[in-house]
Amino acid sequence: MMTVKAFTLVSAVERELLAGDRERVHIECVECCGRDLYVGTNDCFVYHFRLEEKTLPAGTATFTATKQLHRHLGFKKPVSELRAASALNRLLVLCDSSISLVNMLSLEPVPSGARIKGAATFALNENPVSGDPFCVEVCIISVKRRTIQMFLVYEDRVQIVKEVSTPEQPLAVAVDGHFLCLALTTQYMILNYSTGVSQDLFPFCSEEKRPIVKRIGRQEFLLAGPGGLGMFATVAGISQRAPVHWSENVIGAAVCFPYVVALDDEFITVHSMLDQQQKQTLPFKEGHILQDFEGRVIVATSKGVYFLVPLPLEKQIQDLLASRRVEEALVLAKGARRNIPKEKFQVMYRRILQQAGFIQFAQLQFLEAKELFRSGQLDVRELISLYPFLLPTSSSFTRSHPPLHEFADLNQLTQGDQEKVAACKRFLMSYLNEVRSSEVANGYKEDVDTALLKLYAEADHDSLLDLLVTENFCLLPDSAAWLEKHRKYYALGLLYRYNHQDAAAVQLWVDIVNGDVQDATRSDLYEYVVDFLTYCSDPALVWTHADWALQKSEEVGVQVFTKRPLDEQQKNRFNPDDIINCLKKYPKALVKYLEHLVVDRKLQKEEYHTHLAVLYLEEVLQQRPPASTKAAGLSVSETQAKLRRLLQKSDLYRVHFLLDRVQGTGLPMERAILHGKLGEHEKALSILVHELADPAAAEDYCLWGSEGPDLPCRQRLFHTLLGLYLGAGPNAQELAVAAVDLLNRHATEFDAAQVLQLLPGSWSVQLLRPFLAGAMRGSLHARRTAQVAVGLARAENLIYTCEKMKLKGNAVRLSDKKLCQMCQNPFGEPVFVRYPNGGLVHTHCAASRHTDPRSPGPGTRT
Repeated sequence: MMTVKAFTLVSAVERELLAGDRERVHIECVECCGRDLYVGTNDCFVYHFRLEEKTLPAGTATFTATKQLHRHLGFKKPVSELRAASALNRLLVLCDSSISLVNMLSLEPVPSGARIKGAATFALNENPVSGDPFCVEVCIISVKRRTIQMFLVYEDRVQIVKEVSTPEQPLAVAVDGHFLCLALTTQYMILNYSTGVSQDLFPFCSEEKRPIVKRIGRQEFLLAGPGGLGMFATVAGISQRAPVHWSENVIGAAVCFPYVVALDDEFITVHSMLDQQQKQTLPFKEGHILQDFEGRVIVATSKGVYFLVPLPLEKQIQDLLASRRVEEALVLAKGARRNIPKEKFQVMYRRILQQAGFIQFAQLQFLEAKELFRSGQLDVRELISLYPFLLPTSSSFTRSHPPLHEFADLNQLTQGDQEKVAACKRFLMSYLNEVRSSEVANGYKEDVDTALLKLYAEADHDSLLDLLVTENFCLLPDSAAWLEKHRKYYALGLLYRYNHQDAAAVQLWVDIVNGDVQDATRSDLYEYVVDFLTYCSDPALVWTHADWALQKSEEVGVQVFTKRPLDEQQKNRFNPDDIINCLKKYPKALVKYLEHLVVDRKLQKEEYHTHLAVLYLEEVLQQRPPASTKAAGLSVSETQAKLRRLLQKSDLYRVHFLLDRVQGTGLPMERAILHGKLGEHEKALSILVHELADPAAAEDYCLWGSEGPDLPCRQRLFHTLLGLYLGAGPNAQELAVAAVDLLNRHATEFDAAQVLQLLPGSWSVQLLRPFLAGAMRGSLHARRTAQVAVGLARAENLIYTCEKMKLKGNAVRLSDKKLCQMCQNPFGEPVFVRYPNGGLVHTHCAASRHTDPRSPGPGTRT
């Protein structure tokens, strides 16, 4: 059982105020209405007291009762019950089975002498159905056997409304609207006195215990059930709340939300309606009355009257939190919603959630703490402030007052346990990462992101870089100092970059690559810097570090210029001539850049093409040792292949200049290509045939050398090559074989008639069969293609002839009323011009103007 100090017991009326020295005077009943307290005694007296309530600083209250007067009712029996009807200024007094009406102030009976006779007990209907504000509804248990009666009580008269029979003798009753909750001899029941419909609830043994029937709210009652249970029941006969466990011999019960208060022979017990647990026990002997009046709970012995004063709910909740009883505090706080204004409750409840979150946090219950912080909309700086040095020095944050927790910092909370410290830091990292983009962080994102950066840097967490390359609000001075302290220089560069301090960022990264500072975050940092410079829009920064990048690696460093975005290249922020001038110290980089200009960007500038060709040529000459012509032709490096490709494809370089450079260098293929560029095809082919002895290269030359020109040009090249093969020479036999292969592979490229005249008579038809077959197929194909074209032309001509005949076959009527469509004059003779659209004009009009505006097209006369 968890204890809570929910109530304090405060004396209101001592014995001396009632009876003085009379020992036999006992309190039988009490009634409280506002500041008026009424007490009925066993000697038939009614006492009236005026209450003064004072609130103490602790939130509790004290009561002082001042006796106003007392009056004897004229009977010899005890006063059984008192009920105040403040709207009528009447006090209903049950004494000797009779209910009398007396004035609340003077205690004088009403002059009319109105009373209700034959009442064993009675109850007021606090949810009246009559609608008359000048009367109260009273339900009595009649002394008649098994009878309930309903009355309307006015200032000076009473009126019976209804009499209802019950299956058993009723012992106690409570009223709500048309519904009666009755304790019968053996059971409890709900009875609608208007319709007579009843609903049995549960058994009850009147011989074993006193019945309790208490209206606690609209259409809801509290009953003393079997087995020491306090049962809740609605007028529908169901229970919407779990029962509370109280004593078997309960005398009375009352509800002071969210508590049920029960009285037995020795104790007052307090039970929560929210979790059904017993929260408080107050020793109280000889008590026999427990009632609630407008939220006040009164208990009485036969000698004195006491108030059960509830402590403020906030005080109770704080006591629970101080005892680390988080769940109970939250349950109680939720239950307090109905008794506190909405705005005040929301403020209070958020603070309670925040306090509960810190309690769970201190116990390392991080999941629970996170949910409480989020639900309580915690200013996350309250949490960050627990961690030394995480808040920026410029932060203006001060902790909540009164404080949400009792800890100075994390070291006090964990008592120096480093494992706990590490766990708390991991939690904060996770929590800050979740809330940084939510409304919780609005207004102080700088504090959140700066703290998160510090935690990441300290823990060497991978997310540090993710934080710095995305949108963040890290404060530069604090963050930079912290990153430098933890030697996170690459991350510091990212921070500078995010804050538009690119020069500082690049210089820091350069220092890391050079080894001036140590940071192994990225093994490819050099490539990263080059990439950064490539996309950097600050030309000064690029030029500042271009030499450094090229010195590290010419092939990689030149990417600063070759991989720049296309739009930036088009803006000419970096003049190619300036770049070439810069790259003169770096030959490999210069070649790469010229390739970029010529091959990738396809700049049509003679200087770049010639320069690139010269660099290729120089590199080829450096790579090749002196060798024979034939050996040189067989060994081709990658650079030489590039040179040949450039010489073949480009038309912009200076051919004569390069030809002079190639002479005597042992590069016959290159000389042949250059002669070809000058139109000296016979020289080019002679080099390929006689110097290189490479028929395949000669055939390729014929093909690429005639890519642009028409068919006769290609035929001339192949005929020239054939002539070289057939000419006398030291390698006549080998060239003859090459000539046969050339004819057989490229039969369609030759004029067969001319070839047959050149071939030696000793060559057999079988040797030239592929050539002859190909030539015949080509000739037949050309002939048939021409025949198809002629046929199509004849068909088209026939169609046009037919259309013309159709037009000529139509009759044309001409009269003196017919007008020329051009001059609008009549025809004087049967001579005219007719247009395809049917228009008729004079011959002279048609001759003077070849186009009729109304005709579909010009010059269509027939």
